[in-house]
Amino acid sequence: MFDYLIVGSGLAGVAMAETLRERGRTICLFDDASRKASLVAAGLYNPVVLKRLNLTWKGEELMDFSLPFYENLQQRLKGHFDEKLPILRRLASAEEQNAWFEAADRPGLSRFLSTRLVRNVHDGLQAPHGFGEVLETGRLHTARLLHAYREELHEKGRLRAESFVHGALELNRDHLAYKGIRARRIIFCEGFGMRGNPFFDYLPLQGSKGELLTVRIPGLGETRIVKSDIFLIPLGADRYKVGATYARNDFDPEPTARAREELTAKLRKIVNLDFEVEGQSAGIRPTVPDRRPLVGRHPEHDALFALNGMGSRGVLLAPYAAACLADFMEEGRPLPPEMDLSRYAKFYGRTAP
Repeated sequence: MFDYLIVGSGLAGVAMAETLRERGRTICLFDDASRKASLVAAGLYNPVVLKRLNLTWKGEELMDFSLPFYENLQQRLKGHFDEKLPILRRLASAEEQNAWFEAADRPGLSRFLSTRLVRNVHDGLQAPHGFGEVLETGRLHTARLLHAYREELHEKGRLRAESFVHGALELNRDHLAYKGIRARRIIFCEGFGMRGNPFFDYLPLQGSKGELLTVRIPGLGETRIVKSDIFLIPLGADRYKVGATYARNDFDPEPTARAREELTAKLRKIVNLDFEVEGQSAGIRPTVPDRRPLVGRHPEHDALFALNGMGSRGVLLAPYAAACLADFMEEGRPLPPEMDLSRYAKFYGRTAP
């Protein structure tokens, strides 16, 4: 008899499992290796929308909550998942330089935007107007973290490496049953796969396909993350991640030639050196029309919950949303209304919009 079953082992599922573990609850996690969006994600964390130079939703709060969460998890699992790296925003003109300084004086943003312009010192980069530096940023090595967490659960007998069959779930008065396992509650953290979940298919979960390249650029020598129309993430040994694309109507999980051409064309605009594409990966981000997570209880079944819709900022959102859901389930605290899936209750029983 478990306290919770968790379906899905991407960032949302792992954040939920760890949050409940910290509260002394027993969990069993189902993982069918379909969590590709989290596995191939670049893993950047940054509270600033760099195109418009404003804070993301709950930007400061998410940074203050989620980064200590990963630090604690890193220490507990004795791994290295969180790599502190500054993000340099390439400035295309003097006007963009002025806009950067104006934004850096605004409340909230002043914590994260340096007022010192960074001069370009790499001949291989085209950045005549320099860079603005974003502070307190970095990269979470998501694949490494998910693998370590999965291994721990496997060793403790709390991992089921199989697809979850929704039709086999039995809803009883005081417990759930699934193929010989019993639990008090179940939380679905299936990412884009939740569109096939008959309990939550009324929710307006969309998909945004993202693709990344791994490239080798001999002689570039950049050790920081560079953001322009694309981002360039250093991996060491002249290798970089380049991304990402956003395709709303492509739900095929396989990489495409079109995305490769798009990313290489944008890379050539900022890099003067020859480069070699070594690999390409793709995943479908679970997105929502109002760009807020889907968190909460099923409209009819009190033991069924969802944690989903983290979009492209799942690194910062997942731990915070998991904590909010745990507070709701365990202590009865209201969910933040912006993420409470009850905002879409009017669609229950109908096809999702």
